[in-house]
Amino acid sequence: MVNIKNKEKLIENGGTTLNRRARALASKSLESAVNAVDPQKIIQSKLSLKSNVLKVNGYTFDLKKIRNVYVVGGGKASGLMAEALEYVLGNRVAEGLINIPHGNKYKTSIIKLHESSHPIPDKSGVKGTRRMLEIAEQAKEDDLVICLISGGGSSLMPLPRGGISIGDKRKATDALLKCGATINEINTVRKHISEFKGGWLAKRAYPATILNLILSDVLGDPLDFIASGPTVSDSTTFGDAVNVLRKYRLWDKVPASVRKVLSDGEKGVISETPKADDEAFKKVFNVVIGNCRHASLAAHETLKSVGLNTILLTSVLEGEARHVGVMLASIAHEIIASGNPVKKPAAVVAGGETTVSIIGKGQGGRNQEIALAAALKLDGLDGAVVASLSTDGVDGPTDAAGAIADGKTLTRAAKKGLSAEKLLAQNDSYNFFYKLNDLIFTGPTGTNVNDVSVIVVL
Repeated sequence: MVNIKNKEKLIENGGTTLNRRARALASKSLESAVNAVDPQKIIQSKLSLKSNVLKVNGYTFDLKKIRNVYVVGGGKASGLMAEALEYVLGNRVAEGLINIPHGNKYKTSIIKLHESSHPIPDKSGVKGTRRMLEIAEQAKEDDLVICLISGGGSSLMPLPRGGISIGDKRKATDALLKCGATINEINTVRKHISEFKGGWLAKRAYPATILNLILSDVLGDPLDFIASGPTVSDSTTFGDAVNVLRKYRLWDKVPASVRKVLSDGEKGVISETPKADDEAFKKVFNVVIGNCRHASLAAHETLKSVGLNTILLTSVLEGEARHVGVMLASIAHEIIASGNPVKKPAAVVAGGETTVSIIGKGQGGRNQEIALAAALKLDGLDGAVVASLSTDGVDGPTDAAGAIADGKTLTRAAKKGLSAEKLLAQNDSYNFFYKLNDLIFTGPTGTNVNDVSVIVVL
């Protein structure tokens, strides 16, 4: 069970009775969102094993006819997924290895948990990924390879292609993460500079059967973009990857080795990622076990259960974080002015994943920037709150999951000599909310399905 560690302080900071209640409700709903996508609960509810028959989402696997069960994969949630899978399958797993973030404390008996770096890949990740390919390649036609895939897998399962070093891949990844590119654009490049992603794992494991259990962190659940789709046919091309780098003016900034691989791919000198007509994908079964919609619905139901008029606005929210923050606060104003789209007491839930175009030298994350932009427009309101968090508990390169703001936030900030406008311009939302004690702290949650934002108006 994940809880907001500093929830009492967040509530106390509301100052007024309405603000405190709104903050309490917002915090409770965000906790519900995260706990609804707990990997252990999901896997144990989705998978059943009776009389050697494994069932998941309508698919049936007779383990009596399967010689070996292997497990590979990676992502922020893969550690808990591995724990849960071992609980279901026990010693039926012959061997396995999962790449997980450094510092995670999970326990498995058979599946090895290999620590790697996120969001920038490292040599340890390469070592673990190479071992996964070895496991996949030893699988035979009567074997089952179960892949545990979740958000963060792209960074945690690196295996650079051609002459690209891990250092060069790190530089390219860092540039993409800072330029404001969407996750789909970033993963388009990642797939084409990898020997593992973009369907290559499935290609190497063939003719074994693959069961892919996916906790999605990509809006709309496009399978070939979640963790850059190691077991899914790739819908993008080398040309698409080149266009992403050119779009964000990174082509001349990424290492020469990256440009060479992509250029060779465009020319047909090296092979494209596997496409839908490849026979390997005929034996791949993909199951999305959880996503942002599951988390968003849980937040919605929690707010509805306490008597608020509640709507789920979207679970595929995108856009620049600061613009989204203004929009969410504008909805709060509209609710107060007209009762549209719902009458008070009201709550609106929006799930998805925004982007931050870094122009300053501050510290922060998507959700903190949403809350800071919202604070500027909420100013003066009572009982209106905007709170936003990343379901993995790590918002950007910080130790916070997100932040919360209300109509008194700017007043409290002014007393501490803080300028919201100035810090927003510097992308320094972390230090703004840190000094107000309004950062949301959960610690790593063990799951990862994008972000959830809530508006509460009492």
